[in-house]
Amino acid sequence: MDPVTQSAQISSSQGFADGQNSATKESKLSDSFLSSSPVSLIQSPQAKDLIHWRDPKKSGVAFGLSLLMLLSLAAFSIISVVSYLLLALLCVTITFRIYKSVVQAVQKSNEGHPFKALIDKDVSIAPETFRKHVDASLTYINRALKQMSHLFLVEDLVDSLKLAVVMWLLTYVGAVFNGITILILADILLFTVPPIYEKNKTQIDQYIDLARTQVNNTIAKLQEKLPGAMKRSKTE
Repeated sequence: MDPVTQSAQISSSQGFADGQNSATKESKLSDSFLSSSPVSLIQSPQAKDLIHWRDPKKSGVAFGLSLLMLLSLAAFSIISVVSYLLLALLCVTITFRIYKSVVQAVQKSNEGHPFKALIDKDVSIAPETFRKHVDASLTYINRALKQMSHLFLVEDLVDSLKLAVVMWLLTYVGAVFNGITILILADILLFTVPPIYEKNKTQIDQYIDLARTQVNNTIAKLQEKLPGAMKRSKTE
């Protein structure tokens, strides 16, 4: 075989292998990010048990604390809320520390520091773990930037129009609610909708399918009538 041809084949195979390795690495980083993202946390078994009220006591505590936190942020500044929380935590730990010291002095025991187990626990973040999450976040950021370019540079007219409609609707939402109010509503819905959906799954799914069919038909008609709309069937 000609040495030039053999060299070209080797370079081509190396380039293909590098491309596969790069794609595999990006896929792993994406999976790593998704596994640590809020969405994956909500989909975890523990979170599902909470929002479906499998254990009413745990769900009640989680719902009450999260709602109390959001209501506090709605009434006070975030600096005040954080300060009061840290002050309350300090009051509890200092009081417990003094109490244990008095008990040890009265009983003449030498149990040591009451928080020794927690103090000795390693809470540092491993460099490998930090780099892994940074790389995964970078992959997600790049995808978000690509999607923004797709929408704002009107690569697909229908997608850009849908974004414009959503932003227009959000202006009315913003005029009525602020960010904290929306978070409070989201917290209430998070703990109330799943059990309701679980009890009425069949009926709700029927209405969702009808609405999805209607929306898809409307979008298909828009894609046919709007000039310059890029058909996904062609790109695929």
